[in-house]
Amino acid sequence: MNGIRLLSEQRLRPGERWIYSAGFNVGPALADTGRIDVELADLARLSAAGARVALLSHQGSAKDGTARHLGHIADYLGRRLGQPVRYVPENASALARACAEDLREGEIALFGNTRLHPGEERGDPELARALAALGDRVAVGGFSKAHRRHASNTGLLDHLPGYAAAALVDEAHALDPWAATADGRSVGVLGGVKPEKTLIGLAGLTRTHDLVIPGGVVLNTLLAAAGHPTGRSVLGSAPERCAEVARDVLARTGGHGLHIPRTLVVAGPDGTTRRVPVDSVPADCAVVDFDIEPWAIDLLRRADRVLVAGTPGRYAEGNRHAAAAVLGARAGARASTLLLGGDTVAELPWDGPRSTGGGSALQYLVEGTCAVFEALMDNERRGAGHHDH
Repeated sequence: MNGIRLLSEQRLRPGERWIYSAGFNVGPALADTGRIDVELADLARLSAAGARVALLSHQGSAKDGTARHLGHIADYLGRRLGQPVRYVPENASALARACAEDLREGEIALFGNTRLHPGEERGDPELARALAALGDRVAVGGFSKAHRRHASNTGLLDHLPGYAAAALVDEAHALDPWAATADGRSVGVLGGVKPEKTLIGLAGLTRTHDLVIPGGVVLNTLLAAAGHPTGRSVLGSAPERCAEVARDVLARTGGHGLHIPRTLVVAGPDGTTRRVPVDSVPADCAVVDFDIEPWAIDLLRRADRVLVAGTPGRYAEGNRHAAAAVLGARAGARASTLLLGGDTVAELPWDGPRSTGGGSALQYLVEGTCAVFEALMDNERRGAGHHDH
């Protein structure tokens, strides 16, 4: 990529101190190790060259208490790399800095979950400065977090010379053919709970795709914006911002190019599900799935490109009508169907193309770049030698 230093082109020397900013957002069950596996080649190369590598990654969030320690990741890395990977539960303390200094040539250590710090997701500059003390250069991987302006992602690039890891670059290049063009029919399927599915996906794909099939929080938000009752349906972590985008999309499109189902699947307080008309969601129920209209199934079958970003219903809880309809319609067109995301998308029975990025892939496809690529270009413009701690 122009204007970005690449780790693959960097001459590595024994004893160099590297921070590797990874995207190992994988739970203890290791349900999908794709986000780890894509980083293994670069980690092995750094270690083989004798570099001392301090790994940083995240899992969960400090906002809702889901951030947990990453010992399971260190164990998995050790098995895959064929060498011990030490786990250091801290990352911004004097003890963490001492552990990073003491690393031997070729040794890799995984430091504590950056999301245990509330300042990580705010992009706290002081936290970024403390993390930068773990090394002298930073390799940025983890395409799944490329859209995040977080302390251990873009924040590190304010303090250290930065290089794009192969996984970051390779995943971006792999998405290039999926960008919407004037030729052919394209469909986007949105699901899950993260706000970027609405803020980026809904706002962008409705401008570039022939049809957008919203599910999950995106659908709930659109239904509420259109005046339909949504009962106790989940509206995500940024409901006001997402509602504003949903209202803007409805005003701009008039609903054209959007699949708004006539029949929803709702779950009551005891978990029992039933189908109801779109305008009849009971106050004590939540939307968990929906039926895709026949005309939309037909377009799914005929489309030249289909993006599936997140599961449209609560798939893990057995609400699989919309997901089954999408995957069934694309069963004969796997090569032109791309699934975006991590653990939730890994639940889907699919052996076609996948990207480890959900929100980052959407941002890249919609905007042609991501926050971390912009930060890497700015880092290069400022010069390779800056080092301010």
